[in-house]
Amino acid sequence: MAIPVGSSISLPFVFLLFFSSSAFIGVLAWSKEGHVMTCQIAQALLEPEASEAVSHLLPHYVKGNLSALCIWPDQIRHWYKYRWTSPLHFIDTPDDACSFQYSRDCHDPHGVKDMCVAGAVKNFTSQLMHYKEGTSDRRYNMTEALLFLSHFMGDIHQPMHVGFTTDEGGNTIDLRWFRHKSNLHHVWDREIILTALADYYDKDVSLLLKDIERNYTDGIWSDDVTSWKHCNDISHCVNNWAKESIQIACKWGYEGVEAGTTLADDYFDSRMPYVMKRIAQGGIRLAMILNKAFADSEEGFATAT
Repeated sequence: MAIPVGSSISLPFVFLLFFSSSAFIGVLAWSKEGHVMTCQIAQALLEPEASEAVSHLLPHYVKGNLSALCIWPDQIRHWYKYRWTSPLHFIDTPDDACSFQYSRDCHDPHGVKDMCVAGAVKNFTSQLMHYKEGTSDRRYNMTEALLFLSHFMGDIHQPMHVGFTTDEGGNTIDLRWFRHKSNLHHVWDREIILTALADYYDKDVSLLLKDIERNYTDGIWSDDVTSWKHCNDISHCVNNWAKESIQIACKWGYEGVEAGTTLADDYFDSRMPYVMKRIAQGGIRLAMILNKAFADSEEGFATAT
């Protein structure tokens, strides 16, 4: 695979950055809230072996909390050392095609293959499958692989991260969200989540997370969870997750939206369930991958080598 492995994290610098920088959050990925919930859902669903491995790989100052570093890939993507990761956050698909084909669409702006969020999920899953071989395998930085995978599983489930090429996944479609300026990409990244928090949850993310968890444990999505996390071939699964996103982007993201329009209650009410469902799916599927990667058994994926 063409994606570079990367080198070790400078943990003290990451520690300072985590608490001081938010320059790139919200425009380029699920909001901080979206990524945090995705990782919290995943960590709550980890088997004991996976939970222990995740705690072992995380820096000590986060005290075993994966969600504390789920936005790290957004924070470092413009550092010189990590600029190669910038194309890994999204997929540009042909305008109005409403489809994803890996061989056609997974490349960076220069045409380098595998450099998209689908390629990144496959690559870092493959790296983590080597965890059981021990620290003698120095080809991979397992902590970085964990953080990148956790973040990119959020990104691939954000529908506008698998959007149209010309408008950069809605980033160039300027509009108004209720009374303030925004763009279509940002609406799906953060505006819908923040409006839901303000209107229904007293701006408390933990209350929203509990509602999402209820929906997939014994609520409207509970019968679908088994199919969400079924995966034997990681390449096939990742391709399907990207296809889900572009189909939602076409039907619910772009539909009826033009530059300069004002999106308000009708758009919010009809799209919010899809945002919350994608956060749930991202977390459940991330847990599935980590449980397979860190299991004591030999269970794995057909194409994760």
